[in-house]
Amino acid sequence: MRDFKEVAHLDEVPDGATKQVAVDGELIGLFRDGDDVYAIGDVCTHQEAYLTEGEWEPDELEVECPLHGSRFDVETGSVRILPATKPARSYQVRVEGNSISVGPRK
Repeated sequence: MRDFKEVAHLDEVPDGATKQVAVDGELIGLFRDGDDVYAIGDVCTHQEAYLTEGEWEPDELEVECPLHGSRFDVETGSVRILPATKPARSYQVRVEGNSISVGPRK
């Protein structure tokens, strides 16, 4: 993905909520904390589970995989708690007005 693509509106992702979107065939999780929205690959890198279905902790900018408890930093995609060892892909995000757009990987 080279350009930013509009994927959702802010009112579809309330503060403290998550949303799964598909961009160019990739499932991406949106995680909202106030005015900030973060985007990482939505499929856990350990085993296939959707991170947007896990426990999202905005204060820590961290999401827990619902399957085995791996924790990921939603800003960078890095693994904070095993068993996952491979980071999730992280994406650039633009919020303009009510529009959320996802761009290239960071």
